[in-house]
Amino acid sequence: MTFIDKLNGAWKSRNSLLCVGLDPDVKKIPEELRGKSDAIFEFCRAIVDATADAACAFKPQIAYFAALGAEDQLEQICSYIRRHYPDIPLVLDAKRGDIGATAEQYAREAFERYNADVVTVSPYMGWDSVAPYLEWKDRGVIVLCRTSNAGGSDLQFLEVEGKPLYQHVARLVAEKWNTNGQCGLVVGATFPHELAQVRAIIGDMPLLVPGVGAQGGDVEATVKSGKTAAGTGMMINSSRAILYAKPETGEDFTAAARRVALETRDTINKYR
Repeated sequence: MTFIDKLNGAWKSRNSLLCVGLDPDVKKIPEELRGKSDAIFEFCRAIVDATADAACAFKPQIAYFAALGAEDQLEQICSYIRRHYPDIPLVLDAKRGDIGATAEQYAREAFERYNADVVTVSPYMGWDSVAPYLEWKDRGVIVLCRTSNAGGSDLQFLEVEGKPLYQHVARLVAEKWNTNGQCGLVVGATFPHELAQVRAIIGDMPLLVPGVGAQGGDVEATVKSGKTAAGTGMMINSSRAILYAKPETGEDFTAAARRVALETRDTINKYR
């Protein structure tokens, strides 16, 4: 099964466009887990179990694990997701961008060590920085296009042949790089107008859409701008708003995360 097949299946079976981001911050995880040798894994495992029926994808951000020397716990949570929820795509958010033999090693890291279905990459170094990932025919590559941070405009709005660079990236990926149907793009929810322009360029290619939840992206505008004719086409990511949801009376952190995940999924579905 290819990444795209799995994603199509998850959109349908979960009736969800919600991607749950796994950004474990030791300063924010519950006190009962702090100090445990496997605290990061246990926290992420609990979130995964609590939100799996509401999610079309899980997206661990590698920096949150690597900064703590916890890559072994990232391996554990990736293995856990693949074993217990094999129908849910696993997106490794690594934003890699290098060439040649180095890119080949990054591809092995993503697809062998972590067994991810798809990895995020930067297009800045061009085709030969992306090609090694596409050698893995059943896996996917999501290319940074129009990112959710304000500073992205410093480069992404530079004009190339009369069009902003992010549109050139979208067209390049859709028309030249996506030869095996393995590619998607990152476009932030904080810029719904640009999101709509990218969708018009790329057709039904999948989009990873950060920026809702803690970053304040408008869900209605995001869905209406980025959905395909089938009402799918997006993995709309929320991380902190779900991971660190404030428990209500009688809730623990997993119940709070589940409540916010379901609310977010349902809000997204309202505009599909």
